[in-house]
Amino acid sequence: MTAREAESEAGAGREGPGWGASLGKATTTLLLRHGQTELSGERRFSGRTDVPLTKEGIKQAAQAARHLAGSGAAAIITSPLQRARRTAEAVAESTGAPLVVYEEFAEAEFGAWQGLTFAEAAKKWPDELAAWLASPDASPPDGESFATVAMRVLAGLDRLIDEYRHQTTIVVSHVTPIKTLVCRALLAPPEAMFRMNLEVASLCHIDCFDNGSAVLRSFNDTAHLRPARRLSRR
Repeated sequence: MTAREAESEAGAGREGPGWGASLGKATTTLLLRHGQTELSGERRFSGRTDVPLTKEGIKQAAQAARHLAGSGAAAIITSPLQRARRTAEAVAESTGAPLVVYEEFAEAEFGAWQGLTFAEAAKKWPDELAAWLASPDASPPDGESFATVAMRVLAGLDRLIDEYRHQTTIVVSHVTPIKTLVCRALLAPPEAMFRMNLEVASLCHIDCFDNGSAVLRSFNDTAHLRPARRLSRR
């Protein structure tokens, strides 16, 4: 057995954080952000705008799918928006797991800010943006607050745990829902989302336990998107 295999086997047996007491069998969620779109490439608010993947985004979806092929996932759960769904379809094909749409994991509705950069929104709506940054209860014009998004995303998590308890699922979603789930796992306030960077096609790993606690095992993992390194022969 190699060192990497031993580490993987040891990690698979962990049933709680660090050296703490066992919390029992986990419900594992592998959170995959969708591949690149034109709006994400320009760092614009995408929200509910149903934009497709770019060629690079399709490539990223394929790379993530290859990486997750041996995950043993019971289901691939996806947001209904096509950028997530197309990414999820690639993963479903590689894993052989069924594809299930959860409306709860759709991106936030950013209203009038959709399609804009942060700077463009700040120029036209400085007071509204400042309020949005200061409180999870504030919302963009004609949009959703983070508090509202959290209610539906966490309802989706409850549904997932009920339907796939003690199994592994891959959730293909967006920045706001994934960060919401990370905040929940860490018991972090919503404001913590502004201190997280989540790249396109990145992976997070959260284990949820029956007592309501959770463990964040990895965050913003993009190793599967990097070219494989070849060992030089000397």
